[in-house]
Amino acid sequence: MPASCETALQQRCQQIVTSPVLTPEQKRHFLALEAENALPYPTLQEDARQALDEGVICDMFEGHAPFKPRYVLPDYARFLANGSQWLELEGAKDLDDALSLLTILYHHVPSVTSMPVYLGQLDALLQPHVIILTQNEIDIRIKRFWRYLDRTLPDAFMHANIGPADTPVTRAILRADAELKQVAPNLTFIYDAEITPDDLLLEVAKNICECSKPHISNGPVNDKIFTKGHYGIVSCYNSLPLGGGGSTLVRLNLKAVAERSTSVDDFFSRTLPHYCRQQIAIINSRCEFLYEKSHFFENSFLVQEGLIDPNVLRRCSVCTGWRKP
Repeated sequence: MPASCETALQQRCQQIVTSPVLTPEQKRHFLALEAENALPYPTLQEDARQALDEGVICDMFEGHAPFKPRYVLPDYARFLANGSQWLELEGAKDLDDALSLLTILYHHVPSVTSMPVYLGQLDALLQPHVIILTQNEIDIRIKRFWRYLDRTLPDAFMHANIGPADTPVTRAILRADAELKQVAPNLTFIYDAEITPDDLLLEVAKNICECSKPHISNGPVNDKIFTKGHYGIVSCYNSLPLGGGGSTLVRLNLKAVAERSTSVDDFFSRTLPHYCRQQIAIINSRCEFLYEKSHFFENSFLVQEGLIDPNVLRRCSVCTGWRKP
């Protein structure tokens, strides 16, 4: 690396470590990102590289060397049932066990932000462990859990799901979210007209007015795409398969594509297909590095213990388009 580049890298690192506003955890994260971005980018053809450099395509600043997937949706039900040999944990026997196990595993679920993007279908996960607790006892535990998530994993990309059924845990989560009004975790209610009672939907609507959450997802529509109950709504409201996730996220700047077009027909027949091909090329290159060079899937206990399946995850990379103002 040329001396000028070393100096620039050192200057950026110095700015990070001396920042008066970043926490030690944030400084560590940004320093690691600087080190990653000092590495060469995964190999790209000239057209794809140019599209990335010109901002027609954005890789969401995931880093030059993708060594973990962007979205990971572990099979939390399997974890609660079996525990983890790697973490030396037994399966949950009651609600306290279940909440404790989840709070431990969340810190081992990778993402671009280093915080989990998916916390699970919480009411379905936790309700079987309630056993003989009263509603008040459930409420106390859920509120404590909800506050813990915001204080230790303060990331709005972190997403939990509830619904469509009406359970004491569902109600407890809605009450805690409305009362605490936290940014994290984000929350989606999966609605199904055949299952969700009207009074629960009304409670969801009241929560939206109170704290701008939960978002509402059409359960039957997603059930047709995935196996019922085997998907999650995660960060950025992507629907992804349980036990898998999404390898990477690459966005297409539709405004920039339009500016490179001579007409509407040219946009649809020439420029948009061209940049879609470059988008796919970038995704493929990043995925090749993740799956063939990073060794994440050979070494992760999440894979070894069946909490995620590389084959399910590999089928899902996320392409989106946006119009930059």
